Amino acid sequence: MDDVEITDVNDDGSLYQVEKAPLKNQDLSSISLTVGELLSQYGWYLLVVTVLVYLVIQHLSKRRSSQSSRSSPPQTPQDAVLVARRQEAMEAARRKMQEELDAKASIFREKQKQQEEEKRKQKIEIWECMQQGKSYKGTAQPSQATGEASSSTTVLKPKADKKPLRGADYNPLTGQGGGSCSWRPGRRGPSSGG
Repeated sequence: MDDVEITDVNDDGSLYQVEKAPLKNQDLSSISLTVGELLSQYGWYLLVVTVLVYLVIQHLSKRRSSQSSRSSPPQTPQDAVLVARRQEAMEAARRKMQEELDAKASIFREKQKQQEEEKRKQKIEIWECMQQGKSYKGTAQPSQATGEASSSTTVLKPKADKKPLRGADYNPLTGQGGGSCSWRPGRRGPSSGG
């Protein structure tokens, strides 16, 4: 806007002039400046007060909800009976599950004992076979080995002392005293390859 000048004439004839200042844009800029100034001076205080008010409101709402739950009408006898029945049913289900678990555990223990007994019998059979000089194959079943031992009526004789297959002067490292084969170390020195 343009500056407006108003000229007035006084009673005595002198001119009276009134000048109006230019109008400013009257939007929210003055308010934002005021708020910005307040925040810059008291911002931390306002933040702390806001957080405290929020916490007090939360505390009061919790207290009010707990008081309202306390003031609710007491349970009727039917509700108490219903709760007792549910607890008994849950306890019965727990007992049943525990009994099943105990039964499975006892079956598992029995199987473990049977396996240990079979392993023990197998080790005894292996030891007996070794004492008699027999060879024991690990793939043979323990029941077959006991059946074979009971059916055989012949007694095995212990084997006589074994004689060395080669002469007493045999030494494989020297290459002497052997048969047609002998090993000789290779030549030392650089290889002849190129």
